[in-house]
Amino acid sequence: MLKKLGIVFVLISLITIISCSKYQRLLKSPDMDAKYEGAIEYYNQEKYDKALPLLEELMPLYRGTEKAEKIYYYYCYTNFNLDLLYASSYHFKKFSITYPTSEHAQEMLFMSAYSNYLLSPSPTLDPTDTYAAINALQLFANTYPENELVDSSNVLMDKLRKKLEIKSYLNSKQYYNIFNYKAAIVAFNNTLKDFPETEYAEEISFLILKSHFSLTENSIKKKKLERIANTIDAYHTFVNSYGDSKYAKEAQTILTKMNDLRNKITTENL
Repeated sequence: MLKKLGIVFVLISLITIISCSKYQRLLKSPDMDAKYEGAIEYYNQEKYDKALPLLEELMPLYRGTEKAEKIYYYYCYTNFNLDLLYASSYHFKKFSITYPTSEHAQEMLFMSAYSNYLLSPSPTLDPTDTYAAINALQLFANTYPENELVDSSNVLMDKLRKKLEIKSYLNSKQYYNIFNYKAAIVAFNNTLKDFPETEYAEEISFLILKSHFSLTENSIKKKKLERIANTIDAYHTFVNSYGDSKYAKEAQTILTKMNDLRNKITTENL
């Protein structure tokens, strides 16, 4: 049994050595047609790491020829399949510009946007790539509104906007958690403005109320009446939209405290 395993290992090693030798010879070969055929063969075998250097060498040599478009097509997808997404995004888009009448032009513009989509990070990280992906997908949808992939683009954009919504919510809540209530109020309101259909709307509206309440409690005397009024306004905004909310009882308690405090201050000033 061990002898057979040893033979198999030797055979695999020999095949690997021969294969590597063949690839090295191809890389050094001056025969561009052989390199072209080899690059396509490696691509079809999903050996993208071997196809990439060959395609990179072939692109400038075949520029302006009938094979140029096909070489660039494979080069774009080779970058994509190797997860070189910044490169694939750039080259897919460049392909669509370089060969606007190609049967692949629309597909390539979508793939450029899709590469950007895959680069979009989690909601807690820098959203630059997320915005870039939304813009790229919108560009595709605007450029080719009748393409069957527009529906897919819209779905992907919805997912990206959801990330931005979550990030906005988390950033706003961070201000609240560190007791920066002024910043929290501004940030929460911006989240509601930017994402009016957000699933966090009820909680955000209540946290705006609580932020106003906390500001009032920690306010200097000359600002208390103004902040009491702001808190009461925030209460009515909340209950008008979420009268049956799970936060309704706590909201009512806040209103009672604000009314009592206002009456006390008014009485003291008489």
